[in-house]
Amino acid sequence: MKNRISFTCVATLALVACNGSETTGDENKNAERVDFHEEGLPLVDDGVDVSLTFVSPKSTLAPDFDEMRIFQRLEEETNVTINWNNIPGDGYVERKNLMLASNDLPDAFYNAGFSDYDLVRYGRDGAIIPLEGLIEEYAPNLQSILDARPELLAVLTAPDGHIYSLPRVEEMGLVPFANFTVINQAWLDKVGLDQPDTLDELKEALRAFREQDVNGSGSTDEVLSLTPNDGFQGYLGDFFAAFGLPDNPNKLVVKDQEVIFTAIREEYKEAIVYFHEWFKEGLIDQEVFTQDTGQFLAKGKQDPNPLGAFLFWEIESVVGLDRADDYTLLGPLEGPNGHRMYGRSNHQEHHRSAFVMTSANENPELTMRWVDQLYDPTLSAQINWGPIGDIYEEDENGMLVNVDLPEGTTMGEYRERVAPMGPSVVLEEHFGTIVDMEPRAKQRLKDIETYYSEYIWEENYPNVFMTEEELDRLNYIETDLMDLVNRNYARWLMEGGIEEEWDAYVNQLNDMGLEEVMSIRQEAFNRFHRQVPD
Repeated sequence: MKNRISFTCVATLALVACNGSETTGDENKNAERVDFHEEGLPLVDDGVDVSLTFVSPKSTLAPDFDEMRIFQRLEEETNVTINWNNIPGDGYVERKNLMLASNDLPDAFYNAGFSDYDLVRYGRDGAIIPLEGLIEEYAPNLQSILDARPELLAVLTAPDGHIYSLPRVEEMGLVPFANFTVINQAWLDKVGLDQPDTLDELKEALRAFREQDVNGSGSTDEVLSLTPNDGFQGYLGDFFAAFGLPDNPNKLVVKDQEVIFTAIREEYKEAIVYFHEWFKEGLIDQEVFTQDTGQFLAKGKQDPNPLGAFLFWEIESVVGLDRADDYTLLGPLEGPNGHRMYGRSNHQEHHRSAFVMTSANENPELTMRWVDQLYDPTLSAQINWGPIGDIYEEDENGMLVNVDLPEGTTMGEYRERVAPMGPSVVLEEHFGTIVDMEPRAKQRLKDIETYYSEYIWEENYPNVFMTEEELDRLNYIETDLMDLVNRNYARWLMEGGIEEEWDAYVNQLNDMGLEEVMSIRQEAFNRFHRQVPD
């Protein structure tokens, strides 16, 4: 693959021609075309009136983006005003789809959240424009990153060869590992047990917690809890690795470059048989398949505390700072047949769809120059975690270092208030040179190294970019297929019956098109790896 992106359709007229769609943008009050500086700052001269219209979701904790310190500073430096249309996160997708359907388009979608299907469909229809030529000509910060990370270029490049969105990257080595196993050490001490090293020993610890009523509730409510509805954290399938094959919410793992569907494997069946006995005995929270993440997190703060053990991202977010010292991490537990491994999620550190430009934009080159400022690593760190003065200060070497948070504030909550997120790239080599990693991330990396590194599953399914035809077929087949898998997963764990129903279940999945799904997934996997040089 060439390191440099090919130049395509840079001038505004050429962009319209490439997209096959012409939109004036007048009805949306988009900025008229203006002259701009191709290098340096500001982007436009003093007195030039240009206000680009961006639509973006935002956290309920965050102010409107025009009130954010980081964007106020950027406006001063660039002389470009952004007219922000912030939409609460839970209503964003619907509003975004309505804008696209009615051709009522902003200049760009920031933190765009376009699905792959959105990108290929609206790219084909011309509602959003290809960006590869603009990147090469007007985004030196981003271009240098793509030169250094060909795998990121593969993530961004659609099957038709165009780039329709810009990335968000955070190379911390954390997101593949969504869950830690946590146990109440204070309760272990109370019942006189050592930390469990196997699943059977964890089961015995949970039994002891209940039998001795360690929380003093007067009932057998001391349980292992989790929240599989989260789709990322709190997934019981993380324990399935102890049966010889990891599992994850989308049921895709990779072994020796082969894509495997876990939910028809004998290891998966064996794990469900095993954990059904835990459910039957009441050792696992009976509400795990009905509670949402918020309800799960509330349980860790209630009195009396019911959590003997849990699976989640971190201890403090589940039980709070006051109880965190009562809990300790466990490494991967050994299964009944001697397997011990730590699976990984298919969540990625390289994301597309952080920024999308529309055909209504009369200033695509200026817009690309503006957004490329965010790919300067120092500014990327501030976009991602928060600005100097709120989250960071500069040390004597110019590196961003963390400052103390306001009293009683967690990093996660404060970050939502001051960091807009969105288009940014912080690479592994930027930590310790450009920006100091936040303390809780340093601790998580240390915990991964201490408890899990020896047992980590090597491969995962990458952030592949599929064709429209492939996505159509997957959307047609996978929705019903995964509904069957997930319904049976929950029912078999709670009620049993997997051994009697297994063969019919596997046959039904095959009849629904599982073989075609896996063929599409494997071809997309192979295509991705052909794009990335060895």
